[in-house]
Amino acid sequence: MSRIGRKPVVIPENVKVEIKDNHIYAEGPLGKNSLELHPEIEAEIVDGKIVVKPKVETKRSRALHGLYRALINNLVTGVSKGFEITLEIVGIGYRATKEGENLVLYVGFSHPVVVKPKPGITFEVSQDPTTRQPLIVVKGIDKQVVGQQAAEIKAIRPPDPYHGKGIRYRGEVVHLKPGKAAKAGGA
Repeated sequence: MSRIGRKPVVIPENVKVEIKDNHIYAEGPLGKNSLELHPEIEAEIVDGKIVVKPKVETKRSRALHGLYRALINNLVTGVSKGFEITLEIVGIGYRATKEGENLVLYVGFSHPVVVKPKPGITFEVSQDPTTRQPLIVVKGIDKQVVGQQAAEIKAIRPPDPYHGKGIRYRGEVVHLKPGKAAKAGGA
């Protein structure tokens, strides 16, 4: 059995969870979300906790056991606390603004790039107080959708390996390549 799969998922007081027809429905202060369980996995609510078990002991069901426990935990965490990913924009003249719900990026192209949010996603634009770099915060209740939206924004202008300019995750380390002058080595 999976070590992660054996741990029960604690349901917070402000979250309602219901299991019906191989689906788990969760409703909390941030919204509603649901998850369809795999046919080889079952879940039940015991003493305010969700317990996940495989229906039959096969190699596949053991692999899915921990996965579905983690997905259920993300479901409960999403509707109670939510998820967010922070991106930073590095580069002179690079900036981001918000127009309505859309995010508008000025990142070195001849035109601004407009990013429409996926359903359930909100954007916040601010500035880092120490480095004065623009920050984009992607927020939502579904961890997978938040991560996908952040990856799509980063793909618009990934960090340049020579100068480091571009959009990166907050705290991401970009290893810079040496340029021509450094390679020549004082020839």
